[in-house]
Amino acid sequence: MALHLKGSGDISAPAKVGRRTKILIGKLQPGDIAVIDHRDLDELAALSLVARKVKAVINADASISGHYPNNGPQKLLQAKIPHLDQAGSRLLELVKDGDLLTIRGNAIYRGAERLAVARRVDAELIRRQTAVAEKNLDNLLADFVQNTLEYALKEKELILGNPEIPPLSVPIAGRHALVVVRGKSYREDLRAIKHYLDEVKPVLIAVDGGADALLEYGYIPDLIVGDMDSVSDLALFKAKELIVHAYTDGRAPGMERIKRLGLAAGIMKAPGTSEDIAMLIAYECGAKLIAAVGTHSNMIDFLEKGRKGMASTFLVRLKVGSRLVDARGVSQLYRGRISGRWLLLLALAASIPVLVMIFANPTVRHIFRLIALRIRLAL
Repeated sequence: MALHLKGSGDISAPAKVGRRTKILIGKLQPGDIAVIDHRDLDELAALSLVARKVKAVINADASISGHYPNNGPQKLLQAKIPHLDQAGSRLLELVKDGDLLTIRGNAIYRGAERLAVARRVDAELIRRQTAVAEKNLDNLLADFVQNTLEYALKEKELILGNPEIPPLSVPIAGRHALVVVRGKSYREDLRAIKHYLDEVKPVLIAVDGGADALLEYGYIPDLIVGDMDSVSDLALFKAKELIVHAYTDGRAPGMERIKRLGLAAGIMKAPGTSEDIAMLIAYECGAKLIAAVGTHSNMIDFLEKGRKGMASTFLVRLKVGSRLVDARGVSQLYRGRISGRWLLLLALAASIPVLVMIFANPTVRHIFRLIALRIRLAL
């Protein structure tokens, strides 16, 4: 193949490759090209890529298939990050971490070798595919409800029975518990309830990557619950206790990582998601109130997670609902702005006691008299 000279519109950078975007995020560096395999890129994954300041994103699968309205591609577009999709799964076999890739138009090169031709994800494509997805919503909703009801009947023991919770040393009974899930706006919501965290000091229960958000704001998780696949080693070492979410047949893939790190963890077998398990633990251990941020609670949330229903979440919320306060999105309720007028009034109010203290001091009064005398003499 003939050597192509680099054009002014070309994008060249080292690649980082990962079939699971949430795991790839941890090894991305600013300026990398992220090579992913993520059908219908969700908003949280896209925002994580933006936060890593990647130079471009290449998706082996369709970033926006039109199956349902997903907002990830729009977030990359708003951040002005070049984005190709439908590059083909073979690309992930050809490219290794650190390979220098060049995006030239719709083609992807490594040196002179053309590896793949992809689709450019632009505003027009997003608009067109979103319109297709919105027309499909009614059918999706019907299937989602049917699936939820069918699995709710199968998983009803989740709330009717007594789940086997491993022994915990962290006291929960009679206290508030905060469940932090790695979902939409979870970091912003944590920031919004900081006063609550500092004053009430709830038990901090993190679901996988939610533990790292707590660490970012200076809080150490009391308990981490999950598959242990999207949480940092640092968070696992700092947390006071760990519970690995296992399948109902007892398989717990997350324990391999825990053992490899030389840590100890309990195992809890249960259907459903790890955030369901976290809420159940708080409830069954006697939490007075359960607050939650970043939770998944609507159809789009679950479709983005690759789930076709929400049976376990539906059941768990039926059980814990009397104690649950869902703080998801609380950061978007109100964003106060301080006007210039209020700042001026605040400054004037603050200056009054200072002036009183100054003029009450005999030495200060004497200095002002001397200044006044100098001024009169000068005039």
